Amino acid sequence: MSGSGAQRLSRGALIRQRAKARFVGRRAQLALFSENLSKDPLSEEDPADFLFHVRGVGGVGKSTLLRQWQEAARRADAVTAVVDENDVHGVQQALVELARQLAEQAGPCKEFDKAVEQLRREQAAQAEPMPVEGEASVSSRVMTQAALGAVSLIPGAGVVTAMANPDAAAQGLDRLRSASRSRAPKRGGRGDEAGLSRAFVGELERLCRRQRWVVLFFDTWEQTAQYLDGWLLRLLGEEFGPVPANVIVVLAGRDRLSEREWALLRDQVADVPLEVFTEGETRALLSSRGVVDPGVVEAVLQLSMGLPLLVELLALARPRTAEDVDVGGNLADVAVERFVQWITDPEKREAVRACALPLQLNEDVFTAAAGPSEAGMWEWLCGQPYVSGRGDFKHYHAVVRASMIRQHHAHSPQGWAAAHLRLVDTHATWRTAVEERLPERLRWKDSEWRRHHLDETYHRLCAQPGTQLTTTLEQVVHAAGQETAVLRQWIETLEQAGQDTTDPALLTWTERLRGALSGTEPGLTCLGVLLSHSQLSSESRSWVYTYRGIHLYRGDQDVEALAEFDRAIAHNSRNALAWAHRGEVHRFLGTYDQAVADLTAALELDPTLAWVLGSRGQAHRQAGRYDQAITDLTAALELDPTDAWPLTQRGETHRLAGRYDQAITDYTAALELNPTLAWVLGSRGQAHRQAGRYDQATTDLTGALELDPTDAWPLASRGEAHRQAGRYDQAITDYTAALELNPTYAWALGSRGEAHRQAGRYDQAITDYTAALELNPTYAWVLGSRGQAHQQAGRYNEAITDLTAALELDPTLDWALAFRSQAHRQAGHREEARMDVEQAVDMHPDDLGCAFEKLMLETVEGRFETFREQWCQLLTSSVSSQDEPEASFLRLFQALLIEPENGVPEATAGMLATHPGAGDIAEVVGYLTELALLEGEVGERARQSHGLIAGRLL
Repeated sequence: MSGSGAQRLSRGALIRQRAKARFVGRRAQLALFSENLSKDPLSEEDPADFLFHVRGVGGVGKSTLLRQWQEAARRADAVTAVVDENDVHGVQQALVELARQLAEQAGPCKEFDKAVEQLRREQAAQAEPMPVEGEASVSSRVMTQAALGAVSLIPGAGVVTAMANPDAAAQGLDRLRSASRSRAPKRGGRGDEAGLSRAFVGELERLCRRQRWVVLFFDTWEQTAQYLDGWLLRLLGEEFGPVPANVIVVLAGRDRLSEREWALLRDQVADVPLEVFTEGETRALLSSRGVVDPGVVEAVLQLSMGLPLLVELLALARPRTAEDVDVGGNLADVAVERFVQWITDPEKREAVRACALPLQLNEDVFTAAAGPSEAGMWEWLCGQPYVSGRGDFKHYHAVVRASMIRQHHAHSPQGWAAAHLRLVDTHATWRTAVEERLPERLRWKDSEWRRHHLDETYHRLCAQPGTQLTTTLEQVVHAAGQETAVLRQWIETLEQAGQDTTDPALLTWTERLRGALSGTEPGLTCLGVLLSHSQLSSESRSWVYTYRGIHLYRGDQDVEALAEFDRAIAHNSRNALAWAHRGEVHRFLGTYDQAVADLTAALELDPTLAWVLGSRGQAHRQAGRYDQAITDLTAALELDPTDAWPLTQRGETHRLAGRYDQAITDYTAALELNPTLAWVLGSRGQAHRQAGRYDQATTDLTGALELDPTDAWPLASRGEAHRQAGRYDQAITDYTAALELNPTYAWALGSRGEAHRQAGRYDQAITDYTAALELNPTYAWVLGSRGQAHQQAGRYNEAITDLTAALELDPTLDWALAFRSQAHRQAGHREEARMDVEQAVDMHPDDLGCAFEKLMLETVEGRFETFREQWCQLLTSSVSSQDEPEASFLRLFQALLIEPENGVPEATAGMLATHPGAGDIAEVVGYLTELALLEGEVGERARQSHGLIAGRLL
C-alpha cells in the first residue's frame, strides 16, 4: 500500500473492522451453500441445487445470510447479482439492475444493453410501426389500388408484377396502419419483458461459458414476488431460452412459496428456513461485540428473543448493566431506542433519527435530512448494521425504520411535520432543476424527475395527509397513464405514507388502489377508481378520460375509446393529448379527414408535438395525399432530427408513391440513427425490390432476418424478391420457411402459388392458392391468380369462374379483367372478351397492359392491318420505359408485328433469356398460338417463334 495514497489503518482499527465484519451464527446454512458451490453442476449422481429459498421473519438475518452467500459465491469463482424491493417495481427494472451488477464483474452485457437501448428508443418515441404478418386487409388493398393508380399490365412477367405488387404494397399499408397500435404500446407488458428476458438469458449463457457459477439473489421476496414470481417461473421454464445449468437462483423472503404456482418446481427448491439465534449463537455474537457481562447478556437474551437484528442493535448499544436493557414495551422499539440512546455523539444520534424519514438515502438526501455534519458522518451511517443497499442509494432495515418512524411521529408531531416539509422543499428544488432541462411531455418518462416527484409527494403526505390527498390522487391519475411499473411506484408510495401516518383516508385509498393493481388492466381499473373521488378537478377528470381512452384504444375497443376522448375534451377543450389520440383512433378507423381535423386541433394547442405531426402525415398518406404527408413528416423531423420514426414513415410514404430512391434514402438515414430496426431494413429491401434491384433487396431482407430470425415477413418478402428475379426455387424455399414460422400466413401461401405458376407447375400452384383461400376466402388476388393458373393450363372455364369471383370481391382488379378477357378470347368467347377488355380500358385508358389486350383481340379477329399504327405506337413508345423482361417481350412483338427486319430468331432468344420460368414462357406461347392461326406474314413469324421456343424447351 505504501506510495499508493490509500488510507492507512492501525492494527487496532483492522482488528475492530474484522470483528465487525465477522459473521456469527448460521454456520450450517453457510456450509450448505459453500458445499453446493463445490459440486459439479452437470453431475448426475450428486447434482448441485440450483434454486434456494431462504425464509423467516423480518430481522431474522435473511439479508445478512445472503450477503455471506454472495461472498462465498465470489470466492468460488462466481459472478453474482442481487436485487430487492428498492430495485424492483417491475421485470424491466430488475433485469437492468441484475445486468448492471453482472457487467461490473464480468464486462459489458452488450446484447442486453442493445435490447434495453432499443426498448428505450421505442418508449421515447412512443412508436414503431412493425410489419404485420399475414395478408393485407381488404381496405388496404382497395386503398393501395387507388393510391398506386394504374399498374402496368405487361404480358408475361409484367402481369405477375402488376398482380403481386399492389398486394405487397397493401401489406405495407397495413404495417403503417398498425403504427397507431404501436404509437403508444402497453409498456411493461409481456412483449417488452420477453424481449429483454431473451437478451438476459443470452447474457447468462455467455457468462456461464466463462464462469463456474452465475448466482442471482432476490431479496425481500415477500415484496418483489408480486412483480417477479410469474416471470421467474417462466424463466426457469425456459420460455426465454435454455437457462445454463450453472445458474443458481436464491430467493429470500418471509413466507413460503405459493403451493399452486410453484408445484412443478417444489421438489427442486432447497428450502432454508431461518429460525432465531440459538442461545449459543447469541452469546457468540455478543462476545464478538465485546458484551460479556453475564447480567447484560441475560437481559439481551430475554429482550431480543434471539432475533439477530435486535441482538446486533443491543450489542452495538454497549449496555454496561442489565438495567440498561429495558425489557418492557415493543421488542423492536426497545432495541432501537436503546441503540440510539447509547450513541454517545449527539450529532450522530440526531442524524440516525432524522435519516429514518426519507424512503431512500444518498449523501445529498442525508445532508438534507440531517443537516450539515462533520466529515465522515455519511460513511459512518452507511457502516451501521441496519443500513444496506447497492449502487447509488441506501435504506434503513424495514424493522428499524418502522420503529424510528413510530417514535418520531408519536413523540413530536410538530417536529415530524416540520422535518417532512423541509424534505418536501428539498425534493421540490431538485425536481424543478430537472424540469428546467426537460420538456413537460417527457417528464413522466424521466426516472430522476419521477424519483424527486415521488419523494416530494411522500413527504408532503406525511406532513399534511388531510390536505394533500386530492393533489396526490391527481398525480396518481397521471401515473396511471404511464407503464404499470410507474403506477405501482406511486401506489406503493401512497401506501407507505398511509402506514407511516396511520391516516384513515390514506389507508382506505391505498387499499382500493392496491386492489385495482391486481387485475389484468391495472391502469384502466385504477382510473375508474379515481373517478369516484368527488374532489377531482375538471382538468384532472379530463386526464382520467384521456388515459382511459388510450387504454381502451390499445385494447382494440375503438368505439369505447372515442367516447372517452369525447368526455375528456368536454371537460377540458384545451387537452391537446385528448385531441391527438382521438385523431389517432379516427385514423385507425379510416376516417382520415376527421383524423386530420383532430390532429390539427392538437397541434394548434401544442405545436411542439412532433409525433402528432407525424401521425397527421400518416393520415394524409393513408388518404393518398402523399405530398401533404411528406410536408408533415418533414416538419416532425425538423422538431426532432434524432427521431428515426418520422424518417421511417417518410420513407414509407415515398415508397408507396413509387419514389423508391427517396424512400431508400430515408430508410438508410433511419437505420443510421437506429441500426436495430429490422422492419426498416426489410422495408428498404422492399423498396429495392419494387425498383427492380432484386439482389440489393435480398441483401437487406437477409439483414432483417438476422436481426429477427423469428419474423416470417422478411422471409416471405425475400421469397418475393427471388420470385420477381426469376429464382423460383429459391423463392419457394423462402416462402416455405415463412410458412413454417407462421402456417396461417395466407399471403406467403398465395405467393408460393405464384412462384409455382410462373415455374409452370400449375397443379402445385392451384393447391397453394386453394389453401390460401381456405384461410381467407375474400382474398381476391389469390382467386384471380388461381384463375390465371387454370388459364395457362388450358382450363378456360375454370379460369373464367375464378376470375369472375375475384372481380366480384374486388371490382378494381383491372388485371383480372384483362386475364378474363384473354381466357374468353382463347375459349372462343369473342363478345365476352371484347366487353371485358373495353371495361378494362375504360377503367385505365393509359394503361399499357389493357391497351395490349385490346389490340390482341382486334388482331386475332383479323383486323391487324387496321390497327397496325396503334401497335407501332404502343410498342415503340413503351420498350424503353420497361425493365428487361417486359422490354424483351415487347421487342419480340415488334419483330412479329411491325419490324420483322429486327429478326424473329434474335428477338425470341432475347425473350427466352429473360423469362426463366416455364409459366412465364407458357404465357408467351399462348399469345403466339393465337397469332399463329392468322394468315400471312404475322402468322408465319408467330409460327417460327413458336417453333423456336418449342425446340429450346425440348
